[in-house]
Amino acid sequence: MPESPPPRLDEIDALLPDLLQHDAGRTLHDLGEQVGLSPSAVQRRIARYREHGLIARQVAVLDPHRFGPTVLATVLVTLVRESFEHHRAFSERMRSEPQVQQCYRVAGPWDYVVVLAARSMRDCGRLGDRLLKADDNVQRYETLVVFDTVKSGLTLPLPAPQPARSRDGC
Repeated sequence: MPESPPPRLDEIDALLPDLLQHDAGRTLHDLGEQVGLSPSAVQRRIARYREHGLIARQVAVLDPHRFGPTVLATVLVTLVRESFEHHRAFSERMRSEPQVQQCYRVAGPWDYVVVLAARSMRDCGRLGDRLLKADDNVQRYETLVVFDTVKSGLTLPLPAPQPARSRDGC
């Protein structure tokens, strides 16, 4: 099924999703005050965003430091064989592993960038060995341990609102 084009965005639609991506836990009343709409109008717009796939999901962002030690590592991966099936198998394995926070297929000398979260350096090493070293299709990988998180987020730059059409069709 082909993807439908994104819905036309007005000025409020350019602001409301941005507010939601920074804090989806805000009340409908608070969001409505920010964009100049009633809570019910905000709710209808949010439902439309979900219907059109603009909002893929809502999650709670946990502070990893509140749950004890957490080791983050970025792993650069190169595959031996690069057929569609080999990429699909690697991608499925990454998706199924809860400790893989992010995984990107990239251009350049590496095939993938994988972000891992583990409870300790030892766990991080074991995870890398299990996911990558044991895979005969991984040619090489390089692990970069994160010392400090400078910035982390998933916010996207949003398009500017589209101008409204005049009534005469121009």
